[in-house]
Amino acid sequence: MAKIALITGASSGIGEACAHLFAREHYNLVLTGRRLDRLEKLAKKLNTKYNVEVAVSSFDVRNREEVISNLEGLPAKWKKINVLINNAGLSQGLDPIQKGDLNDWDTMIDTNIKGLLYVSKVASNWMIGNGFGHIVNLGSVAGKEVYPNGNVYCATKHAVDALNKAMRLDLLEHGIKVTAIHPGAVETEFSEVRFKGDKARAKKVYEGFDPLVADDIAETIWFAVSRPAHVNINEMIVMPTAQASATNIFKK
Repeated sequence: MAKIALITGASSGIGEACAHLFAREHYNLVLTGRRLDRLEKLAKKLNTKYNVEVAVSSFDVRNREEVISNLEGLPAKWKKINVLINNAGLSQGLDPIQKGDLNDWDTMIDTNIKGLLYVSKVASNWMIGNGFGHIVNLGSVAGKEVYPNGNVYCATKHAVDALNKAMRLDLLEHGIKVTAIHPGAVETEFSEVRFKGDKARAKKVYEGFDPLVADDIAETIWFAVSRPAHVNINEMIVMPTAQASATNIFKK
């Protein structure tokens, strides 16, 4: 029987890369995200290329009722998930604390912390009932250090780091693995979202060095998930060679 991976934020970037990699490894998939058209297009592509089953569920992780109703509404066979990849997350703005946009703060807190919690609560109970599972939380180097103007985004990713450790403790007796992956600079839609569609500004973030790409993180996640049953990778920090810390990047 094929294993199942549930991936949030699967319509682009790291989530989409994970969908391709896990499909290649013969996992059936539950793909979630806000952009239904992209999810359906991706599902069709994966089914055709890898001959895997793909279920699509479109919702915003910030909406507690949507998360619960959509996930609990899945057919029973899709609740036998082996892997949950909590990938949905974002950053909004790059302002000092005194000039921060309150709406940006709410969006980051509701997505990066509360959204992760909503999905994890549903999925972890499935895993406890099933007697197996592995939760992978997408953190960030911003969850390991704080950088200028990163304030609330860094706070949300520090929360993910803490929640990852808490999940590891709370789910230990149930034999459920928990892993955090903390990337440095990854060239995806991340900066474009942070700068609210300003593609020129987003592009400058990655100029002068070779950043990570989504596939690099997907492969790191796969490494953690594919370890033997007695091995749990608690966390991994993954950086481009040109990056030594959140703000220390060598650009040519």
